[in-house]
Amino acid sequence: MASPDSICYTVVFEDSSETQTTQELRSALQKGSDEVKIDTLRKIIVSTVNGNSQPQLLMSIIQYVMPSRNKQLKKLLHFYWEVCPKYDENGKLKQEMILVCNAIRNDLQHPNEYIRGATLRFLQKIAKDSELLEPLIPSCRSCLEHRHSYVRKNAVFAVYAIYRAYEHLIPDAPELIQTFLAAESDSSCKRNAFVFLANCAMPRAVEYVLSVYDQIPGFDEQLQLAIIEVIRLDCKNDSTHRPRYIRLIFELLTASSHSVKYEAATTLTSLTQNPAAVKATASCFIELAVKESDNNVKLIVLDRLETLRQKHEHVLDSLVMDILRVLSSPDLEVRRKAISISLAMVTSRNVEEVVLFLKKQLQRTMTEDYEKIAEYRQLLIQSIHVCAVKFSEVAASVVHALMEFLGESNNPAAVDVIAFVREVVEKFPDLRPAITEKLVQTFPDIKSGKVFRGALWIVGEYSPDATAIQAAFHALRSVLGEIPILAAEQRLLDEAGGDEEEEKDKPVEVKTTSKPRVLADGTYATESAYTSTSAARLEAIKAAAKPPLRTLILQGDFYTGSVLASTLAKLVLRFSEVSSDVQAANALRAEAMLIMASIIRVGQSKFVTIPIDEDSQERIMNCLQTLSELKIRGAAEEVFLKDTKAAYSRMIHAQETKEREKKAKESKENVVQVDDLLTFRQFSKKTAEEVLDYDEDVGRATGATEVQEDFISSLSRISQLTGFSDAVYAEAYVKVTGFDILLDVLLVNQTSDTLQNLVLDFATLGDLKLVERPTVHTLAPHSFLSIKATIKVSSTETGVIFGNILWEGAGLAESCVVLNDIHIDIMDYIKPAYCNEAQFRSMWTEFEWENRVNVATSITDLQAYLRHIMNSTNMACLTPEGAMTGDCAFLSANLYARSLFGEDALANLSIEKTESGAITGHSKLQTNGDAQSKSTPSIKK
Repeated sequence: MASPDSICYTVVFEDSSETQTTQELRSALQKGSDEVKIDTLRKIIVSTVNGNSQPQLLMSIIQYVMPSRNKQLKKLLHFYWEVCPKYDENGKLKQEMILVCNAIRNDLQHPNEYIRGATLRFLQKIAKDSELLEPLIPSCRSCLEHRHSYVRKNAVFAVYAIYRAYEHLIPDAPELIQTFLAAESDSSCKRNAFVFLANCAMPRAVEYVLSVYDQIPGFDEQLQLAIIEVIRLDCKNDSTHRPRYIRLIFELLTASSHSVKYEAATTLTSLTQNPAAVKATASCFIELAVKESDNNVKLIVLDRLETLRQKHEHVLDSLVMDILRVLSSPDLEVRRKAISISLAMVTSRNVEEVVLFLKKQLQRTMTEDYEKIAEYRQLLIQSIHVCAVKFSEVAASVVHALMEFLGESNNPAAVDVIAFVREVVEKFPDLRPAITEKLVQTFPDIKSGKVFRGALWIVGEYSPDATAIQAAFHALRSVLGEIPILAAEQRLLDEAGGDEEEEKDKPVEVKTTSKPRVLADGTYATESAYTSTSAARLEAIKAAAKPPLRTLILQGDFYTGSVLASTLAKLVLRFSEVSSDVQAANALRAEAMLIMASIIRVGQSKFVTIPIDEDSQERIMNCLQTLSELKIRGAAEEVFLKDTKAAYSRMIHAQETKEREKKAKESKENVVQVDDLLTFRQFSKKTAEEVLDYDEDVGRATGATEVQEDFISSLSRISQLTGFSDAVYAEAYVKVTGFDILLDVLLVNQTSDTLQNLVLDFATLGDLKLVERPTVHTLAPHSFLSIKATIKVSSTETGVIFGNILWEGAGLAESCVVLNDIHIDIMDYIKPAYCNEAQFRSMWTEFEWENRVNVATSITDLQAYLRHIMNSTNMACLTPEGAMTGDCAFLSANLYARSLFGEDALANLSIEKTESGAITGHSKLQTNGDAQSKSTPSIKK
């Protein structure tokens, strides 16, 4: 019977088709060549590992294999001595092992250094067999003085393994290794010896560090890392050598090895919190992030730097320009991380330098071309936006530079710029005249409808005086072209068709040639060559070069046209408010009404790609009616000139409030109750077994310990797999951990028979993959069995786990129980997340797949239904609370969430309360990635 301390080896697959008998194996060992012996011994090792030890072959191996000089055969022998049974049934060492021990001693004295070194490595694996080790101690000690470093370094670790297992075999090992270390010159041997002292005799390791204090900066990388580890461990015990350690770590910050630099920087902050040390550590991290080629290492170092910055706010602010050097890395994630850290360190002292650097980077993106340059440009614009909004002194110099990008063909970057300009003109009234003037001059360069809408809104809200308003009208006429639009386009079509009209009366008429054409409803019509020519001329007129705003309207962007109408109404009303020139006011009003009417007329004509929609037409008509009726001037001025600007001001204020709350929540300190037990590490008894780890100690002090799941939440995750009357009852505890699903299945044998070859076989549907193969078990009568299974998850999808239990009962009769399905809810992988409005709109436009769900609920309160949707889908509401307050019968909100796999889930909820009190409406859901057709239908539940 095996002892509880017996070693468990890895099970290796053995091909049953090549299984040989004991006699065949013995014959191969006796008569075969070295190659045959190698193959035979390999089979014996695999068989022994799999449970068939074949002890009768032990003497044959000793007799025919052990005398061989083949190095590969000797290496295989070491594997065999490791796994073969060395003790008899009474627990005593077998007599044959005396021969083995003698052979090992001979190998330890072998003239070949490889055989000596390999044998010493083998001793580390059998360090638990004291009877084998005891006669080998003298030979092992003698190897410490061998001429070759390979033998010496393995001899050190062999002594280390023996001393850790049986200290009485080498009681003077610390003194022996200390003497060895003092005389050793090879770096790898010195490192191994120092590791021995660090783990077995810490005072001697500290003594060695102090004795070679001045030479440590020139040591090998591995030895320097071991010394840093000793310093870290020694300082946990309040070492008196801390000042010297700090000076040493300072010197190691300039080491040539990146690993040593990183470990030294990490250790320095645990030794002292001095500002100079913190700055030195941060500088080391920055240098690593700049010079290291691996992007993963860069991200790890930047994470360390961010943690250091959070602990020591404003201490590292002077290093912000050094951090921006990391932007030389081509990886976008590294750049994003570096900019995030830099923005948190920007102050009024360094903001001008930071913004100037970012502007230079932005200018470089205009001349360079590489992958993800558009995203990098957008990141730079957003960063400049943050700096300018936070510090008014740089807003003026930044805003005009960024407005050069309004004509950028990269739509997201231009949209970010116009959002930045809109926020600046709201927060800094002194800059409004200059910004609106520059914006009006930029109208001819704008190409995007989104940018045009933002620019029109800014001009309509913040044009300060009559001169600016007239200049805005002049600029709008230039980007609209000739008014009225319909008459101008019709004249161009007539002029283009003049030549064809002269050719109508000629004998050969092109229009007699006809061909069938399929109409939109599926019917056929006759299309003449003349009508084809007319359609071609119409397409040519549409494709002709036109001013930008006119092009957008003719392409069917009537939402921009409605924003233009609103802007014109605001400009006319404000001109009447700030100017006493009635004649000029009437002229502007007439011109604005003409433009509005022209947009509606052309929207109903054949010259536009898409006819005007009802919403845009109704909004333009409202603006037209406002300007035409003087009786409603007072109410119109209130709505157009005050309410819209006030709504934007409230939105900006709500965003700032949310940012402050988020920052306060992140910096919230852990609360410790007054009656909690206090543990002072310095007053505790420092035994070798109860040394408290420093990081664990800090975690306990700050309340950052892991929160364990309570018993009730664990019970809610239990799924019953079989019925109570089945022969085998099964239930599973389902736990979702990161990208894995852990199933802890409890099996109960409810019969009086022993169930042999019992197998719990699972299968999955969806992007779930079973990691482990089912194992065979034997279940005694009325006994319990716990089986764990791990399932890998590769995407956010609602998956199903199913299967059955197979076993052999009485008379080897096969039986089976089918398990109930386990449904994996993707809600465990979706977490609430936040993004700004521009990012939400960009993703909504980008994602093509959409799912529309009609609302049917018994809830009668709009806000309560929104909270119900947020709780059910694990999504966060992006719409500010201020925009949803008040008594209103309509509610529209945007929701957002991200999965653990980086997939985005967007939702828009549009509901209203009817006169009967019921809620009607719908929600639109969008996702990206592989989850488009899988996860979103489950989100709606």
